[in-house]
Amino acid sequence: MVALDEYTYVFAIGTIFALLDAYNNGANDVANSWATSVSSRSISYRQAMIFGTIFEFLGAVCVGARTADTIKNGIIPVSAFRGDASVQLLAFACALAAASSWVMWCTRHSTHVSSTYSLVSAVAGVGVATAGASKVQWGWNNGKGLGAIFAGLGMAPIISGAFGAIIFMLIKVVVHMRKNPVPWAVYTSPFWFLIAATICTLSIVYKGSPSLGLNKKPGWYIAAVTLGCGGGVAILSALFFVPFVYSRVIRKDQDVKWWMFIMGPMLLNRASPNVGEQAKIPDYAVVQEDHDDSASVPSTAGSTTGELSKDHTQTKEKALVVAETKATYKELVAQGEARFHARLMKKRGPLGWAMRTLRDNPMGAGEIYEWRNIFILLKRIPAMITVALLYGMNYDIHAAQSGVHGTPEGDRMNRVYSHAEKYPNEVEHTYSFVQILTACTASFAHGANDIGNSVGPWAVMYSAWTTGDAGKSKAPVPVWQLAVLALTISAGLITYGYNIMKVMGNKITYHSPSRGCSMEMGAALTVLIFSQYSLPVSTSMCITGATVGVGLCNGTYKAVNWQRVFLLFIGWVATIPIAGTLGGVLMGLFLNAPHWS
Repeated sequence: MVALDEYTYVFAIGTIFALLDAYNNGANDVANSWATSVSSRSISYRQAMIFGTIFEFLGAVCVGARTADTIKNGIIPVSAFRGDASVQLLAFACALAAASSWVMWCTRHSTHVSSTYSLVSAVAGVGVATAGASKVQWGWNNGKGLGAIFAGLGMAPIISGAFGAIIFMLIKVVVHMRKNPVPWAVYTSPFWFLIAATICTLSIVYKGSPSLGLNKKPGWYIAAVTLGCGGGVAILSALFFVPFVYSRVIRKDQDVKWWMFIMGPMLLNRASPNVGEQAKIPDYAVVQEDHDDSASVPSTAGSTTGELSKDHTQTKEKALVVAETKATYKELVAQGEARFHARLMKKRGPLGWAMRTLRDNPMGAGEIYEWRNIFILLKRIPAMITVALLYGMNYDIHAAQSGVHGTPEGDRMNRVYSHAEKYPNEVEHTYSFVQILTACTASFAHGANDIGNSVGPWAVMYSAWTTGDAGKSKAPVPVWQLAVLALTISAGLITYGYNIMKVMGNKITYHSPSRGCSMEMGAALTVLIFSQYSLPVSTSMCITGATVGVGLCNGTYKAVNWQRVFLLFIGWVATIPIAGTLGGVLMGLFLNAPHWS
């Protein structure tokens, strides 16, 4: 075996794959988490990027080290490397390469898979190739072996589905089933702020990151801080949020701006000269039509979404056009994408410039090394980089999520939506604010759990490279490594998350803010519970399970798109053998390649 210092290039390559794995994690799993909020129209895509970045970072730095320890030492024991740090370094580099390559391919094709189980399977495959199947921790291993991890494959979706269903049924009984649900929605909202804030605080204080030492505090300290923070947020919401929403949805004050929440109780005594017949709020209906990108959805605040789900003349005309032209689904999607790109090209700013540059400078005939093509490429490269950075921030998620009329998918989604009861916009508006907080809680939970996917192997590689001792991999994960990969996860969400988000959300069941906050809270509770016991669990499985659980609360299984759920399940199951085989084959090839002693 060559000297350890000659494996610096292996560490460099492994670092690249660790960053790529974190990037794909953000583009795949985090995008799925925020798809619920964006699909419910509670928050814009750009706002989701900002809040997602903040809370992913906080969850990773404060809580992420525990699951990272499971990835580092729970699957392949340190003894399997026989003290050879170079083999340990190569093993985790191969695992990251296999996992990131598989998830990257799936993300490129808008196929949602679990980055958690991809990496776990790759580590197991590498372990088999390195030390044999007998050395891999297939059993429970004190909650850190493959048996414990893969148990979450069945438990996590069911548990999160149960949590989501319980929360939504509570909202349904307390609010939606009332004759006048709007006041009940407004006055009970502080309770949900209390729950979300308490969960976040408890996950930080009760376990915390080992480097912060919060888990060594006495029980009274943990209880006081947790309940104090949760209660404090609930009191603040009662003082500032309730008067704001009361003025907007109950008094129907047309002049209330978003920043007026800082006025708090003074809003209750504010003169309202401009009181309308309908509250000035957004429309939360999921309009199932392939509208033109340049057209805007009409504002019908105050009306129920059930009225908006009726067939419109325009919809019927489009269905006839589809039937006459007999365009395929791919052709319809391509036409919609072309209209969207045409709209982007008309925009001012760097993205519009980049889109126009790519359109006006196509590659010419011949090979790329032709002088003409080289000059064209020099013009295209800055535009390509600009599009890669900004395209996702301007993507029309709602248009992409709507099933196209005249196609089997469009008909299927219409049937699914028809089985979901639509609630007044005023009620949904109240829960849109609560959903933002629950989405932030879910993002915090994701950062706490999924950061271990990338930082665990990277920490092992860094330790092996710097110390030359395989036993040093048991050392705590440095906070700076958590921070770097947390920012990389956020970069994946911002620049490429739209590719997964466009196929999730409304394509499983009907979404609305009250349903969405129940889904996110159920998923966040499940992820945090598993994270506290150092069990890596798929965030995507949790949010999918919660989505199905809430969808079933409509009273019929027909309110869920089971075909989409089945395809997701196939992707989850296929990830295990594919990622494991890729990792094992890579390790076997490099470990047994000819080398100089």
